[in-house]
Amino acid sequence: MSDAVSKSSQVANTDSKPVMASVPLPVRRGERRDVATLAVFNLRMAFETEQLRLNPTTLERGVHAVFEQPTRGTYYVAEIGGAVVGCVLVTHEWSDWRNGDIWWLQSVYVDIEHRRLGVFKAMYAHVEALAREADAIALRLYLERHNTRARETYASLGFERTEYDVMHRPL
Repeated sequence: MSDAVSKSSQVANTDSKPVMASVPLPVRRGERRDVATLAVFNLRMAFETEQLRLNPTTLERGVHAVFEQPTRGTYYVAEIGGAVVGCVLVTHEWSDWRNGDIWWLQSVYVDIEHRRLGVFKAMYAHVEALAREADAIALRLYLERHNTRARETYASLGFERTEYDVMHRPL
């Protein structure tokens, strides 16, 4: 893992409790300069949700790969005071049944010190607007089955459970 990944895991918070500004949080397309932070956020998310300890080098290469081949997806990040405090990766699935793109929200993470301040809501609003502009037909995501807080957050934004289960077969 690069030194940048190690250093970016120490996001400074000068206030004891951040306060949500009355203006919307800035959300922008992720850039190569964000790779270290995105990798740290993914490491944290994997451990928080599934107690998985991912290989930091593999993960950082995986994040880099998104920027090297943009068809793999697009990261969006939210900032507070110039620091990246949240991210979401958007990937696309073609639906022949519906003749349209489904946008998948993946790798959703908000820095623990900035949760419950509207960070995800700002990222979601940004991505939803882009999806509507691109004539996407749906937004989807998956989440760890026991992550009640995330489920409540997503439901508050209009996400509904589907009749589908996700199945997985490692290769």
